[in-house]
Amino acid sequence: MTWEDEIQALSERGNACMEADDFIGAVKCFDQAWLHLPEPKMQWPQATWLLASIGDAHVLRGDFRSAHEALTACMYCPDAIGNPFIHLRLGQAQFELGNLPRAADELMRAYMGAGPEIFAMEDTKYLDFLATRAPHIERPN
Repeated sequence: MTWEDEIQALSERGNACMEADDFIGAVKCFDQAWLHLPEPKMQWPQATWLLASIGDAHVLRGDFRSAHEALTACMYCPDAIGNPFIHLRLGQAQFELGNLPRAADELMRAYMGAGPEIFAMEDTKYLDFLATRAPHIERPN
């Protein structure tokens, strides 16, 4: 099996864990997949979605420090900057860690990239916070 196949198989297991709300299991799968990336790891497109997935799982389990670490590293990977979902999750981590200026910046990047709909399934506190920084913010339908 190639390293790409190993990463794909582990990622599928991680995604199944995410769907079952087993966020710790998901992180373990994604971490194992990360180990299969050749060096330098950050150059591969797989690095972007693995670190985004790790960050997502940490946000959903409430470990915002670990989420921040994974998502900040993710920003050095291909096509991460400008990805609304990655900016959303990083903004949420920043918010929860009390880094409000950075949270506003990241949440605004998510909003500008995907519109208010990206916040539709999220806790309303994030969009409410963003609206305190940018009064023109619309609410999702």
